[in-house]
Amino acid sequence: MGDLDLLDWRERVARLYLSDLDLTGFRAARDELFRTHPSSPVPPADRAGFTGLRWYPPDPSAVVEAPLRPASGELRIDTGGPDGVVAYRRAAVAETPWGPLTLWWIEAYGGGLFLPLRDATCGDGSYGGGRYLTDTVKGTFGRGLTVLAGDRVRLDPNYLYNPSCAYDDRWACPLAPPENRVDVPLRAGERAYH
Repeated sequence: MGDLDLLDWRERVARLYLSDLDLTGFRAARDELFRTHPSSPVPPADRAGFTGLRWYPPDPSAVVEAPLRPASGELRIDTGGPDGVVAYRRAAVAETPWGPLTLWWIEAYGGGLFLPLRDATCGDGSYGGGRYLTDTVKGTFGRGLTVLAGDRVRLDPNYLYNPSCAYDDRWACPLAPPENRVDVPLRAGERAYH
């Protein structure tokens, strides 16, 4: 996997997230990207037989707006890989119907908003380590999480997705910290790969 392939992957992901595709079109385009791109997290040996990601059925009722409250402090995670220790600063807490969720700002070059979460489907239908609603460093803008006026966010769990480590052990992924674990099942978004 070359650096330019990875750059192309990130650009394509960002374009997909910023496109005007509906949810069905978005999912089909994501499947195609995962099936064909050299930087896909799906192992190369699995791509020929790859028929698409597994999704929960679309659920418009899962979409919520949540007020934000200020948050402070940081979390440092040793990735165990070439990224070393990464610092995440609490940017805000979204008061969702599922429970409070911390929005993290990645304190690395350029930064980015990150919302990992682990719900009651994790390990029982969806990836056990949790899923992401947004990671803007990776180009996932405006679908799972949209910042609204008046210190509010719109959260759409239909866009929850698995981290790269859910597909292949060669990836190291930050998982949802305890404060981003909720006891309710969010049967929306991407299901477990295996």
